[in-house]
Amino acid sequence: MIITKTPFRMSFFGGGTDIPEFFRENRGAVLSTTFDKYVYVTVRHLPRFFDYSTELIYAKTERVNRIDEIEHPMVRNAMKMLDMKELHISYDADLPARTGLGTSSTFAVGLLNAFYCLKGEYRSKKELADDAIYLERTLCNEAGGWQDQIAASFGSLNRIDFDNRGYHVHPVIINPERKKQLNENFMLFFTGFTRNSSEIQKSTIVSIQEKKKQLLRMLDLVDAAQKVLENNECDLDQFGVLLDEEWKLKRQTGGSISTDFIDDFYTRGINSGALGGKLLGAGGGGFLLFYVRPEKQDKVREALSDLMEVPFKFERQGTRVIYYTPEAFDKCTCREE
Repeated sequence: MIITKTPFRMSFFGGGTDIPEFFRENRGAVLSTTFDKYVYVTVRHLPRFFDYSTELIYAKTERVNRIDEIEHPMVRNAMKMLDMKELHISYDADLPARTGLGTSSTFAVGLLNAFYCLKGEYRSKKELADDAIYLERTLCNEAGGWQDQIAASFGSLNRIDFDNRGYHVHPVIINPERKKQLNENFMLFFTGFTRNSSEIQKSTIVSIQEKKKQLLRMLDLVDAAQKVLENNECDLDQFGVLLDEEWKLKRQTGGSISTDFIDDFYTRGINSGALGGKLLGAGGGGFLLFYVRPEKQDKVREALSDLMEVPFKFERQGTRVIYYTPEAFDKCTCREE
């Protein structure tokens, strides 16, 4: 049996510039971190006592005899990709899916990590990220960028640069006390709405050329935000001010990014003392992140009392195996074969 633990991510700056249709022509960059909420994937070989050969448990339960019968596209394609057979797979998460935290990509990374481990094969963080990108964007034909898979695999606070040669991950060098203060200045609220990121991304890709000006400015903000974090002489509050500018630019890149409901809560947060914030992910729902000085947080909390607050701390490890018990498995006698 294998259990993997893979963190969710929050993207601060540059979201949208990690889409290949943009960065292969213009370059791209994102500033993001992972935090202490996770996806857990359990994988083991299924004993041959049942009248089905594969069992999959997530929001629903699937029991099938052939991989092609699996409804979950990511699991179906991942099993084909790595030639996996006769499995019990279960999914658990600390936060709901489709909420702007890279849930799908986090699951992809954790699933592939578990599969490779079950096969007794080592994969580096970059190899896991590359495989997850291929699984989601090519095999599953899901629209979107590359940052989520990379963040979930590598973990920590990073700047990720993209160009026509691929991507490069650069850890953000920040004073530990400054990083602690940054974490304490954030407040995260769940809007109660979930949405399909791929559908929103499709509408964004169609209009990339129309939104090029905004995306290039969002790219500039990555540099500015990184400077704020790494330069101890800079006022850390400028990070919050830049987040507000990022959100205003992002709202211009697609009609599905925000809603009147989200705009109302964002305005409440700003009017109550937040210096800036944004809706995490592709848009349409999920989690609102605010940068708020500690002395203003009670006012923001009161103004957003209709929403669920989710305390969090940054994490550094990325995907990892937390339980490993090797199993004997005779692939030659698989029922599917």
